[in-house]
Amino acid sequence: MDVRKISAIAIFIALSAVGAMIKIPSPIGSIALDSFPALLAAIILGPVSGAIVAGLGHIISALIGGMPLGPFHFLIMVEMAVLAWMFGIIYIHGKKVGAFFLFFIGNAFILALPFVFLVSPGFYMFLVPGLTAATAVNVVLAALLLPRLEPVLKKMIFKDGLVE
Repeated sequence: MDVRKISAIAIFIALSAVGAMIKIPSPIGSIALDSFPALLAAIILGPVSGAIVAGLGHIISALIGGMPLGPFHFLIMVEMAVLAWMFGIIYIHGKKVGAFFLFFIGNAFILALPFVFLVSPGFYMFLVPGLTAATAVNVVLAALLLPRLEPVLKKMIFKDGLVE
């Protein structure tokens, strides 16, 4: 990994931190716009880089929100990283709509499923509206901006415009 790519990952993590400060009103204070930069990073820098940004972005959002779920945030961090990685793989293979659909369903409904067993089914139902709203905003931002930003940022970050 070269210096440009490492620097770009750091910039996307910083953008994720900024998104983490834009909270979606919900009972859990860690629901925010921190995944949008991870989706961009997964396409522009590659799925592994997107996973790094997603995981760290979630932890930053949780810290800013006061870690309301305590150590459970580390489980969510791993889930977010895997979901961003999957998004990147599917998107890069040309299934763009499928990638956005996977991310929306995964983030809004599936990633919170462990809380049905860890806390209660009521807690899961408590989480879903805020997660759905935040995921929708993150997905819409990525879907609108990614086609415009991808070619420009790839040229700026990579000399030949290709993800390594």
